[in-house]
Amino acid sequence: MSIKKRQKRSALLAYIILAVGAVFMIIPFLWMVLTSFKTYRETVKLPIQWFPAEWNFDNYVEVLKQLDFLRYYRNTILVTVTTLVAMTLIASLAAYAFARMEFPGKNVIFALLLVVYMVPPQMTMIPKYMMITKLGWVDTLAGIVVPNIFSVYTMFMLRQFFVSVPKELDEAAKLDGCSFFGIFWRVDLPLIRNGLIAITVLNLLWSWNDLLWPLIATSTDKMRVLSVAIATLNNSDGSQYQLLMAAGVLAVLPMLVIYAICQEYFMDGIMSSGVKG
Repeated sequence: MSIKKRQKRSALLAYIILAVGAVFMIIPFLWMVLTSFKTYRETVKLPIQWFPAEWNFDNYVEVLKQLDFLRYYRNTILVTVTTLVAMTLIASLAAYAFARMEFPGKNVIFALLLVVYMVPPQMTMIPKYMMITKLGWVDTLAGIVVPNIFSVYTMFMLRQFFVSVPKELDEAAKLDGCSFFGIFWRVDLPLIRNGLIAITVLNLLWSWNDLLWPLIATSTDKMRVLSVAIATLNNSDGSQYQLLMAAGVLAVLPMLVIYAICQEYFMDGIMSSGVKG
């Protein structure tokens, strides 16, 4: 068998595996959309009824009646944007320091941060809640945002991108009179734009969908986010699956739009993430 035929067969096999994987990834989303148009009886019917007998938007109307979606959207956008801006700024500065600066204990501190990253986040929930309680931050924007803006994962990934930038560019910028922060902001940061966007999109999805910490840190509707509001649709009368799916569709639409806009940068950043450490 010739090399070209082997390459074609390998490529065909890869495409088949990817296609099968894509189908399994799409089916849950398709099920969510279809269920959002069903009646309750159709959602619990056996055998499974994939398509609704009649397409209508009653579930969406009911969700909008039960939940103040504009408030929850506003709170979610406020929490997500604030978290992303603060997290990206702090993580990028820390990553740049670990990638470019030399200081005593640098490797030890970096290793300790990686150890912290290995600790399950559920183990830190009680200490974080005790801290925001003492600070009077329960049910406030600061209480939701501040504990989540320090991300070792984001710092580590951005460090990997900064390491891939040739140091010769920094030296050339120094010769032109550029300060240390100027090199970071004007030279190195623009060069890792794709990676920065990729990490930001991942953090955006995490922050937008986060349920556990906003549920713990809030006690009223004042700062309740979409994920917590949707969870309230599960009540003592049982789960109204058609309403949950309709609310899920409304919640996921902004993320689909953002991903479609940033898809090119996201893929480029993911492909270039395996750089030298």
